[in-house]
Formats: sequence, structure tokens, C-alpha cells
Amino acid sequence: MIQKFSENKEQTLRLFPVEHKNVELSFTGDRISSDGGLLLLREVNRQIGLIERISNCITDNRDQRYIDHSIEELVSQRAYQIAAGYEDCNDSNELRQDQILKTCVGRLPQTGMDLGSQPTMSRLENSVNWRDLYKIGEALVSHFIGTYSSAPEVIILDCDDTNTNTYGDQQLTLFNTYYHDHCYMPLHIYEGLSGKLITTILKPGRRSKQSDVASIIKKLILHIREQWPKTQIIVRGDSHFASKDLMDWSDAAVQKVGYITGLAGNSKLKSLAEVTIKSAEREFKQYGKPVKRYHSFMYKAKSWASAKKVVVKVEASALGTNIRYIVTNLTRFKAKGLYEKGYCARGAAELRIKEHKLYLKSDRASCTNFKANQFRLFLHSVAYVLMHTMQKELFKGTELANANFKTLQNKIIKTAAWVKEMKTKIKIEFPKFCPTKELQTKSFQMLSMLET
Repeated sequence: MIQKFSENKEQTLRLFPVEHKNVELSFTGDRISSDGGLLLLREVNRQIGLIERISNCITDNRDQRYIDHSIEELVSQRAYQIAAGYEDCNDSNELRQDQILKTCVGRLPQTGMDLGSQPTMSRLENSVNWRDLYKIGEALVSHFIGTYSSAPEVIILDCDDTNTNTYGDQQLTLFNTYYHDHCYMPLHIYEGLSGKLITTILKPGRRSKQSDVASIIKKLILHIREQWPKTQIIVRGDSHFASKDLMDWSDAAVQKVGYITGLAGNSKLKSLAEVTIKSAEREFKQYGKPVKRYHSFMYKAKSWASAKKVVVKVEASALGTNIRYIVTNLTRFKAKGLYEKGYCARGAAELRIKEHKLYLKSDRASCTNFKANQFRLFLHSVAYVLMHTMQKELFKGTELANANFKTLQNKIIKTAAWVKEMKTKIKIEFPKFCPTKELQTKSFQMLSMLET
């Protein structure tokens, strides 16, 4: 049983004794931080310069005579907080004196001024205009391009949207019948082979028209094409991305753009796949074992400029017959490979959205202003890039190389640290018996070598 021990300003609690000795607990360790692993993210950012690039996109209209926190400091503070699992700017009030966080932002841990509070963060979120947001979006894409030392032979744009439920009077929040709630529908775009984030775009709570989605993707592809004119670009997504505008534009592009997307079924498609469907059902009925068949054929919807290759997957089992279609212009590949190795691999994008949404809490769209919520989404994307870079570059070949972000937070970020600001140096001590001591030591040594 935990009992209150005293009524001092800093409350002391009494826990069960250990070998007849009383155990007293209080939150008075002012030189201790629970997020020492953020120092690794700070060093990662020093290498890639992402936070500085994003901060330079934001117009600062404040009177500089009365400024206590620069834009870059506020963006840094917020991005590191998100990476550590503190999803809302309300957490800034409790963390503004955290000595590791102050060190990461660039302030002295003890004598430096406290970091930004919740009201300061809210003012930042609501100060960003559309031009700033456009520049931030471009900066994220430019950063993605810059992560390659040379133009890759092929990249895959994995596109998907997800729901961000809303609980207030946020601008452009709409009721979505599929999710049975009011929400936003942010669009996430990742590179399918590497898992690198390309950009995230907040959208109103209904699924956008296919022409609107096509417009966004075309602009993105043209921006990438300026830097990589010979790279094969493939767009991959569910049936919502089977856009007439995008497919016709891709087929007619000077440097052809590939696509492989889901396709909603209809009576004409079922008629073209009838032989495959009947064959699968007949075999299951005869042998009683589940059957999976693939078949491809050319199909032209009325609105399409030309016929496209469609692959049908038919599964016959005791649960019934399951029929799925995809459409593609990658005609050189066989039906089974296109579906299993091409289309089904987009499932990895759903895991990346889970990292972004569940572990970095990017579904906290608490601001009333739509622009502020888009800016919040970008901040969570910055945290994603830092975490993903740390994982894939520093932890390559280790057990954490493919771990989810929650594991990284628990094993790396949530490392206790003791901080002491001295006359000529800042001394930081991690626990002597830290499970990830060897891994973190090697990572810091690697980053140190890159600085020289």
C-alpha cells in the first residue's frame, strides 16, 4: 500500500518496506530525465538537417525584440517530444524543464531558459499559413530525394489514406459512413522498397474524388522527375487510386509511369474472369481443398482512353468464392507475380501508417484550424523520418532494425539519464546496467565519426 508520508510542497510517498527499511518516493530528481535516448535522435538530425530545413519554411512574423524561443527551437522541441511518445503540445508544460530535451533543442540543461509552453506551441501551430505548408511539403519530398546518393533505378509510391477521428468543431471535419464517425482522411505516401516517408497530406473526412488524388500524385511525380528523369516510378494503392486521370496520364507520359492498383469488380469483369472462377470452384468441389487461381486479360472501361491489363485472383474454399481484381500497365510480368509480389507488398504501407498513427500518435488533430492540423501532421512526419533514419542507418544488422517504433521508444528513447551542467562541459550519465548500452555506444561512436 502506498501512503502519503508528508504534506511538503514536493509530496513524499511511503511504499512497502524492504527488509524492514522504509521506502520513500518523491518526484524530486531534477537532474534526471526519462528520455536520454533522444540524444541519438539529436545526432541523427545533425547529420540530415531535417528540422532546420522544415523550420526555414515557416514565416516568423513575431516582433524579434520579444522572442524567447526561435522557430527552430519550437519545431525541435515538438518533434523530439512526439518521437518520445508525447503526442500533444499540452505535454510541453511538464517537459519544458526536462534537461535532456533542453540539450536536444540546443539550450544549456540547467542554466538555459526553459523551453516553450503549451500556449507558445499553440501559437506556433496556428501561425503557419498555406504558403508555409506548401514549402514544408516540398521540403519533405526534397529530403526524401536527398537520402539517395544517386538516382535509384526504381521507386514505388505506396499511397493510402486513413481515418483521423475528430471530436470537436474542427474545420473540414466530415462524417464518414465507412468509419461511422467524424474524421479527417490524411493521405500517406511512402517509398515501398525502403519504407521512407515521402509526404503526408491532410484531407477532409470523406474520400477525395479520384481526380483530386490523381492531381496530387501527378504533382509529386513531376517534382521527383525533375531530379530523377530516368528513374522508373510505380504508383501502388488500393482501388481508390485506380483513377482514370492518373492511368491515362501515366500511359501517355514521356517517361512512362507504372501503376498497380486495386480495381472494383463489376459484371463485365466477372464475365471476363468466368472461366477461371468456374475452374477454381469445380476443383474445390472435387477435391475439397482450398484453391487459388490467377488470370490476366485486357479490359477497357468506357471512360478509359485505352484497354488496361487486369489480373483476377480467385479463391474457392469452404467460406465461398473470393474474387479480387487489380489493374496495371506492367505488362511484362505474369499474373501471379504481379498480384502476390507486386500488389500484396503494399501491405507494408499499412504497417508504416500504424507506426505513424499509433506509436507517434499522429491522429491527434486537436486544433480547430485545418492549417494547424496539417502542420501537426507534418511535425509527426518529421518525427517519423528521424525515427526511421535512426532505425535503418544506426541499427542496421541488429535486432532493432525491423522493430516497431514502440519497441524503439521503450528500449532506446526511454533511457534514464542524469545530467550535470559543469563549468566547461555538460556531463550526462546513462544507467550502468542498461540493456542497450553496447548498441547505443556504437551508435554514438558512429555519429561522432561522421562529424569529423
